[in-house]
Amino acid sequence: MLEFPRLTLDALLEQSVKAFDQNPAVAFVDEAALNYKEFNEYRLSLMALIESLDIHAGDRVALLSSNMPNWGITYFAIASMGAIVVPILPDFSELEIENVLQHSESKAIFVSSGLNHKISSLNFDFLEHRILIDDFSLLGTNKTNVAFELGSQPISRPALSEDDLAVIIYTSGTTGKSKGVMLSHKNICSNAVACRKVQEIVPGDRFLSVLPLSHTYENTIGFILPLICGATIYYLQKPPTPAVLLPALASVKPSLMLTVPLIIEKIYRGKVLPNFKKSALTRTLYAFPPLRKKFNRIAGKKLMQTFGGELKFFGIGGAKLDKTVEKFLREARFPYAIGYGLTETSPLLAGVNAEHTRFQSTGPAVDGVQLKINEPGKLTGEGEIWAKGPNVMKGYYKEPELTKEVLSEDGWFKTGDLGILDDSNYLYIRGRSKNVIIGPGGENIFPEDIESVINNFKHVAESLVIQQKGKLVAMVHFNREEISDKYHHMKDEFSEYVEDKCEELRKELHDYVNARVNKFSKVQKVMLQKEEFVKTATKKIKRFLYSGSTA
Repeated sequence: MLEFPRLTLDALLEQSVKAFDQNPAVAFVDEAALNYKEFNEYRLSLMALIESLDIHAGDRVALLSSNMPNWGITYFAIASMGAIVVPILPDFSELEIENVLQHSESKAIFVSSGLNHKISSLNFDFLEHRILIDDFSLLGTNKTNVAFELGSQPISRPALSEDDLAVIIYTSGTTGKSKGVMLSHKNICSNAVACRKVQEIVPGDRFLSVLPLSHTYENTIGFILPLICGATIYYLQKPPTPAVLLPALASVKPSLMLTVPLIIEKIYRGKVLPNFKKSALTRTLYAFPPLRKKFNRIAGKKLMQTFGGELKFFGIGGAKLDKTVEKFLREARFPYAIGYGLTETSPLLAGVNAEHTRFQSTGPAVDGVQLKINEPGKLTGEGEIWAKGPNVMKGYYKEPELTKEVLSEDGWFKTGDLGILDDSNYLYIRGRSKNVIIGPGGENIFPEDIESVINNFKHVAESLVIQQKGKLVAMVHFNREEISDKYHHMKDEFSEYVEDKCEELRKELHDYVNARVNKFSKVQKVMLQKEEFVKTATKKIKRFLYSGSTA
């Protein structure tokens, strides 16, 4: 296993290039891969272009692009010049992108052809250069006679320090205003290196990337980590719909993947569960635990084949995994693993590989990270999770007061999440402290636990539990397409019938959930949510948008 004496992005890459120069590094699915040597040649040539644009150490350079091999080349080229990468999530609105560019005062932006329309009308004096990331051609610049030329080299290379700022990541978050998280070279590199001890990755391993590279979860664990281990990363050329993803899985046969709970939960509820609910007989048999485990084991083998048949690590992070879905994955012997982290911690704080998972736990702290429960409850042991380590951010960009709120003077980061640590130091997340609803008797009510029950009711796609005027309210989005497919033969006016059926299900759900939660967590009202909830990059519902809902 390679050792990394200097934790800067350029040093990590250069070490990988020496060790794995002819290994395939990055590729689109079903296209020829760039090997590590070629990847580095493109990086050096792009550094020469960046230099010719008078972009210097400390300048901010935005990166707005869908996932592609050139994304990674650009990321390393900017950081290797001592400039600061400002990755922007592709699903950010034009207003959000404008705010990020203004707040960061980005001097240049690399943009993919499919997203260029989002910035075409923007006109900032500080934004001097626009470069098309697809082929590194210049879309707009105040320079003349400047062009990308493969084979060119930068004239000067700044000496980078581990503590130099490498990236500012603006999170969409679930609580409103975006914040610029400042991550140093050491923050990111130390976390990537620590992740190697969670799961062994070797040359020949194949990653299939389905989450946005501009999110730190995919960036550190799904990009930098495989590159320091000599693995290969494959990218999709279109959004990961089933029609795109299924052939890609068959082609790549990934050995490792990173996902968010919503993806595997949709597969379970949309593909696996219906097979067990087809008839009264299978429903009865599936309700019997010994038979359920056998059924789940068979389903797990089929699921493995769907994912290409060679998975050894299926990482799930970004939000809490539903209990019922995790129980299925365990009984199916599917190689899932859950991790926990935040953008502010580069991101991983706790995690295990598929062989050492424990039900509803994210595992112990990763190498070099300390976790503690601040002011744990005497009876429950529950409290806010605090973290310390080389992966904890430098702070929020231009927000010293906000930084002071979350970073203690002695370096502990206050995550805002509530949890407990067991005797083996395995971490269990209860929920976001900001999401906790205080009951009439002072009880802590975790909306995520109630939502987990609701989401396992028939035809529920997703849900959100909030408090309105002192009462618990469940907002529920039913899968109308699924309902219409099932019941359209029963009535000619089936579009109206779907709405009637949703109303019928709403009433049935009210009784269903209240029969399965404690007395403090019973919902007073169930409301239909026609549209899908608005979500973050890791598919968490943006709760702040609905907390004041009166629909």
